[in-house]
Amino acid sequence: MRKPYFQSGPANPAPLQITLQRQVRFEEVDSMGIVWHGRYISYFEEARVALGNKYGVGYSDFIQNQTPVPIRQVSVDHLEPLFFEDTIEIDAILHWTEAARINFEYAIHKDGNIVCSGHTIQLMLDTNFELLLAPPPFYTEFMEKWKKGLLD
Repeated sequence: MRKPYFQSGPANPAPLQITLQRQVRFEEVDSMGIVWHGRYISYFEEARVALGNKYGVGYSDFIQNQTPVPIRQVSVDHLEPLFFEDTIEIDAILHWTEAARINFEYAIHKDGNIVCSGHTIQLMLDTNFELLLAPPPFYTEFMEKWKKGLLD
C-alpha cells in the first residue's frame, strides 16, 4: 500500500477530489513509444486546474485576487509506463490545510491500477511575491464552505 503524501487531522474536512479521463496522445510519447516522464506533471496540472475551476479556486481566481500560487514542491512516483492511446484516469485530491498553501495529491490509473502518483505544494504570495502568513479572503471563504460541507 502506498503511503499518503499528506496526513489528515480528525477535525479536518474530507479532501476534495476530481477524476478526469483521457487518452494518451502521440505527442506525449518519446522515441521508445512510452509517455515521456515530464508529461506526468502536465497530467497532474490538468486535473489540478479542473478541480480548482470546479470549486472557484482555479488559477484565474488567484490571478483575479492578485495572489500568485507558485509550485514550491513536486514529486512524481512512476510505477508503470504509459503508451500511446492508453486510456487513463487522473485523480487530483486537494487536502485541507489552514496554512497559506495548497496541498494536492495525484494518482494516475490505467486499467484500474495506479501507474503514477505524486504531490504538489503551492505557496500563496502577495503582490510583492512575499509569502502570505494566512490565506487571502476569497480562499478563506472557500475554506469556510469546505469545512461546513457546503461545496458541491
